[in-house]
Amino acid sequence: MYFSIRTRFMQVRGLAEMIRLMRDGRKSDAGVSAFQALTMSLSGRVGTGNIAGVATAIAFGGPGAVFWMWMVAFLGASTAYVESTLAQIYKERDDQGQYRGGPAYYIEKAMGQRWYAWLFAGATVLATGFLLPGVQANSIATSMQTAWGLTPMVTAIAISLALAFIIFGGVRRIAQFAEFVVPFMAAAYVLVALLIMFMNIGRLPGMIALIFGSAFGAKAAFGAVLGLAVEWGVKRGIYSNEAGQGTGPHPAAAAEVSHPAKQGYVQAFSVYVDTLLVCSATAFMILSTGMYNVVNPAGGTLVEQLPGVEAGPGFAQHAVESVLPGYGAGFVAIALLFFAFTTIVAYYYMAETNIAYLNRGGHRPWTILVLRIGIVAAVVYGCVRSASVAWALGDIGVGLMAWLNVIAILILQKPALLALKDYEAQKKAGKDPQFDPDALGITHAELWRERAAHQTRP
Repeated sequence: MYFSIRTRFMQVRGLAEMIRLMRDGRKSDAGVSAFQALTMSLSGRVGTGNIAGVATAIAFGGPGAVFWMWMVAFLGASTAYVESTLAQIYKERDDQGQYRGGPAYYIEKAMGQRWYAWLFAGATVLATGFLLPGVQANSIATSMQTAWGLTPMVTAIAISLALAFIIFGGVRRIAQFAEFVVPFMAAAYVLVALLIMFMNIGRLPGMIALIFGSAFGAKAAFGAVLGLAVEWGVKRGIYSNEAGQGTGPHPAAAAEVSHPAKQGYVQAFSVYVDTLLVCSATAFMILSTGMYNVVNPAGGTLVEQLPGVEAGPGFAQHAVESVLPGYGAGFVAIALLFFAFTTIVAYYYMAETNIAYLNRGGHRPWTILVLRIGIVAAVVYGCVRSASVAWALGDIGVGLMAWLNVIAILILQKPALLALKDYEAQKKAGKDPQFDPDALGITHAELWRERAAHQTRP
């Protein structure tokens, strides 16, 4: 809410600009295109939270939790703008000449607190390299077992081999992989959700009324979980769209753009794609078919349409199965495989970026090897462990990063707000905005200063 007010609700005013900038295909030897950065970011945002996370929110918070997921996405888009624009302003080139950036970089340069930057970098390596991948892997294994009876160990071996192939190929292979897979998997999933909604069109008004009524206590059946609707909607909403968590700034910094605010706009839009499209698709499939349970916090259940089915991908699998018999479980398992696997790949990129930050003072190639082995091991562990253990570790990872990053962007917000004002002024003047940090009084943005000086030379 604070950043929405400070940016004058740019997530509403700038919607058309977000869509226009998303199509920017400019890239270079140092950076990826804005669209590639968007898909890299979406590969991190769109994961098991969009299927299993939505189901969990409904199971423990009732249908009203979906409304609060929407709210946290709407407000979080402004937070995504701030953190991603800061990442662009303070990005730098690594030893291979590629753009790197993220919270650790802007904390050190803008705040001048290197110890805090190191703390965030260490927390991010721990979270994205070892704690969070297990949640994604666990959901893949669970859905595969439900759909085809595959044992978790078989799934673990297959995922770990595919992951190793991609992450040993470097950042560009990650970007190319995300650019191809993410739009395809998201579009297919949303299309199936629309098909299910169309086949249940008569239930749509009642479903919308159920979501809003449960969110505000108008539905007596869910009065016992009114507070939990807010809690689980916000919790799983943030887990899904990651706004403010500090993950999105990493791919945002890799984009080749003429002005930092451009990637801020694009990353704000990615929050909408994640929650308002993909999460909503899951929620509509589950609620329109009635394939869900709601736990009574006092004991027992408030709704039990799926006896014996725990909150997770099973809700979505039964929802699709009820409309497309014989295809539901397999389709959701495949969708979840793509969603969660690309998220694991994105986690690796974020962890690698923070190791690159920690290695700036010395050449320690063994650290990357340890990370690669560690994330593959985390995937195997997540597949074979229980869902509760995997989600608990994942929540710790989210918390470690979010607390450190939110404090930082509250302190460092000014450059991002100056960039927004400058971008809008240049657009109003009919220009393609170019960024000059000195003109705005922004210091320590060396890469942009060099670029501006080069452009002004005769």
